[in-house]
Amino acid sequence: MHMTEQIILASGSEIRRDLLRRAGLDIQVMPARIDEDALRGGLVSEGVQPRDVADALAEAKARKISGKEPGALVIGCDQILNLGPEILSKPETPEIARDQLQRLSGQTHMLQSAAVIYQGGEPLWRHVGVVRLRMREISEAYLDDYLARNWESVRHSVGAYKLEEEGVRLFTRIDGDYFTVLGLPMLELLSYLTMRGTLPS
Repeated sequence: MHMTEQIILASGSEIRRDLLRRAGLDIQVMPARIDEDALRGGLVSEGVQPRDVADALAEAKARKISGKEPGALVIGCDQILNLGPEILSKPETPEIARDQLQRLSGQTHMLQSAAVIYQGGEPLWRHVGVVRLRMREISEAYLDDYLARNWESVRHSVGAYKLEEEGVRLFTRIDGDYFTVLGLPMLELLSYLTMRGTLPS
């Protein structure tokens, strides 16, 4: 049994932290300081597929913290939104958010949520959860009202929506796992930790 193993989340995401703690995991949070924009930009310019970009970013975070805390199980996570081959980033202004939502309107896009576990500077486990989301045609008026009401909340969300909030009204179909939408392939992660003996079965 590995019941005394320290588990570290190498992410500053409050949603991921809360999901894991609500599931009964005793985790520490140590956000990894990496230059995500530069790393993502380099991978994209090399033509790396979106799911592999998400995986590489998650791994970079896990590896960084694992180097400092070699005995711990370190969970690195990242989420990528792609519309076809194009990857969208978190909107920096309401105008960018509006542009993103206009482009997603009436289209199907993908969310790729990667998690990688490191221990002792080595990768133990990885998974990329994929969700397909179909957005309805959004009117200009609703788009303006939606961003006026929700900007402060969605400014940190890629695609400028949160499914757990009013963002759910933008969609007609979602194929995939709800936790993966929130940024963590939770069921696969918990299954691995249980199988490993870190969590009791």
